[in-house]
Amino acid sequence: MTSAPKAPAPPQLSEQLSVPRPSPGTFEDIPRVATIAQPGPRVKDKVVIITGANSPLGIGRASAHLFASSGARAIYICDFSATHLETHKRELKSLYPTVEVHTKQLDAASESDIAAVVDDALAKYGRLDVFFANAGVALPSGRIGEASGENFMECMRVNALSVFLAAKHGSRGMRQTSKDKKYPGGSIVATASTAGLRSNAGPTDYSASKAAVVSVMQTACYQLAGTGVRCNAICPGIIETCMTSPMYEMARARGTERKIGQLNPLQRGAVADEVARVALFLGSDESSYVNGQAWAVDGGLSAGHPFVPGKMA
Repeated sequence: MTSAPKAPAPPQLSEQLSVPRPSPGTFEDIPRVATIAQPGPRVKDKVVIITGANSPLGIGRASAHLFASSGARAIYICDFSATHLETHKRELKSLYPTVEVHTKQLDAASESDIAAVVDDALAKYGRLDVFFANAGVALPSGRIGEASGENFMECMRVNALSVFLAAKHGSRGMRQTSKDKKYPGGSIVATASTAGLRSNAGPTDYSASKAAVVSVMQTACYQLAGTGVRCNAICPGIIETCMTSPMYEMARARGTERKIGQLNPLQRGAVADEVARVALFLGSDESSYVNGQAWAVDGGLSAGHPFVPGKMA
């Protein structure tokens, strides 16, 4: 006679759900401020994976610098193209010698590749705390009448499937506990776009893929309820990266750089560091109650309807 199979053990709950919140004490006759985030470096001892980190002008590289300068224990910088990864590693080690930096050439939309980098982090450190799913492409597609189905699906593969895989395997790593990490938890941050929030900010394939990124993050946060794993998307506007550098170079040659970003209230484009600082916030415990959100970092572009400067009463 065989016994019935045992039901799977319920998932371990986050620290906030497992441990009663301690009293913060009092100052004179009023309670002190209760906090979740601890003072000190913002991501102290955390293990971080960043995809799309090869570009010298990219958000991934800028984010690696911020995580390193904010106390991360280890950072994996990953990309399909590895032309600059070792240079980035040498630079990071020269500036932040206590941080362990690993380079990985991988396809962010390959399940085996993403599973492997998460497994490597778990094998080396017994934990994973932040997965910044930043990899993405913008393929030449034109208007919907000229766009190809092949390009559409490739854009969805790289931009959206990669985020699904980051959420699937990143959350698996973040739910693992160890002697250094007693409770599950972590932060998955994905790069979407203003084009994923509003129409007319990008071609159909790119916009659809970035809208999918937002949806994956919002859906995943509910499917990971109680685990302490948070999922958020960042929606950049016009940022000077390798993806947009041809536009910037052309505008500078023509003397029209001032027109870049003129439709947003700040009337300018941004540099990668301005987006990376939001990624750092979302990856840190400072954003401990931010979950399932799409954070626009676009100078205000998505706050209103497009207009032509000087044409409104």
